[in-house]
Amino acid sequence: MLRVLAVDDEEPALGELLYLLRADPRVRTAEGAGDATAALRRIGRALETGPDGEEAIDVVFLDIHMPGLTGLDVARLLAGFARPPLVVFVTAHEGFALQAFDLKAVDYVLKPVRRERLAEAVRRVHDLVHATAATAPAPTAPEQIPVELGGITRFVSVDDIVYVEAHGDYARLHTDHGSHLVRIPLSTLEERWASRGFVRIHRSHLVALARIDELRLDGGATSVRVGEVDLAVSRRHARPLRDLLMRRAGG
Repeated sequence: MLRVLAVDDEEPALGELLYLLRADPRVRTAEGAGDATAALRRIGRALETGPDGEEAIDVVFLDIHMPGLTGLDVARLLAGFARPPLVVFVTAHEGFALQAFDLKAVDYVLKPVRRERLAEAVRRVHDLVHATAATAPAPTAPEQIPVELGGITRFVSVDDIVYVEAHGDYARLHTDHGSHLVRIPLSTLEERWASRGFVRIHRSHLVALARIDELRLDGGATSVRVGEVDLAVSRRHARPLRDLLMRRAGG
């Protein structure tokens, strides 16, 4: 069972998050901290005692916008330790998914937090902690998404998806072998797949980072090449995407 620390400077939001976490049967304990300073003190005790100690923490659910140090700052500090707790970001803002992925967050949950969405994040953390603890963990099946095709339900592996295109309340999943329309908003897939390496490059497109072949700059406009397709990158996403690709290329 998981030992959890939830961090949010808004007391009602923290209380609701703790309530939902404590109701999950996979959570052993859930503590709260109202700011980054208090969270770092608590995490410091956990790191001192080690992963098997009484003060240990398995995962930190972090708000991003907080006074003083932000949740991103806390995650960057934790990345410097040998065995830090896992991190799940909980935020009202969609625009930090790139940074969250770069910091190796397990998940990226948008407010207002839905019980089912939080349960999915807890499941991911639980599976990771369990796999780390096991000496020979069994391989897990790739995540699949059901698509309807002529009255037949097929299951498309998320690993096969190259990019996703917004169609109102729907999204079109593009793979190497075709495309499929599903009734899921692009923002939902961005949130769900941030930890799987999908990044938002435009209000209309979500791309698998590993499938980007080229980054192009032309007269102030930015685009990426994925397979045989060129996709525009919006101005707000261009710099974070370029920095992330450069860091990945540099190892």
